This record gives sequence, C-alpha cells and structure tokens, in this order.
Amino acid sequence: MQITYDVEADALYIQFQDGTFVKNKEVQEGVILDIGQDEMLLGIEVLNASSRFSLQDLCRVDVRMPLELAAMEGE
Repeated sequence: MQITYDVEADALYIQFQDGTFVKNKEVQEGVILDIGQDEMLLGIEVLNASSRFSLQDLCRVDVRMPLELAAMEGE
C-alpha cells in the first residue's frame, strides 16, 4: 500500500495494489475509486484534501496491522 499527497493538486491518493486500470467511480463528490479488472479496488483519490483533513492528519500515518498478517507475507 502507498499513500501520497500532491500539494499542487491538493489530492490524497491511497493505492492498495497494482493492476490494470479499467474505470473510476465517484462515490462522493471528490472521492474517487480506481477500479481494475474483475472490479478490483486499486486505489482511492480524495480531491481538495486540505479542506477535508487537517495538515496534521495529512502528515501523519498510523499503520495498525496484526503481526500474524505481516508474518504471512513471507510465506
């Protein structure tokens, strides 16, 4: 997973996985899902991010994952 914030575009993007892009689906004004083959969710784009989130929220990332999931990745 990758999270990026483009200051010039004021857009936050959360990429969940790589894949072949097929279509977008706007689920709320300025919140857009990138959909791949077989309806796979590739990522979420949030436009006008600075008006939706505080600067502290945009600068901080807190990852919470059960340790057993991280261990399974190497199998």
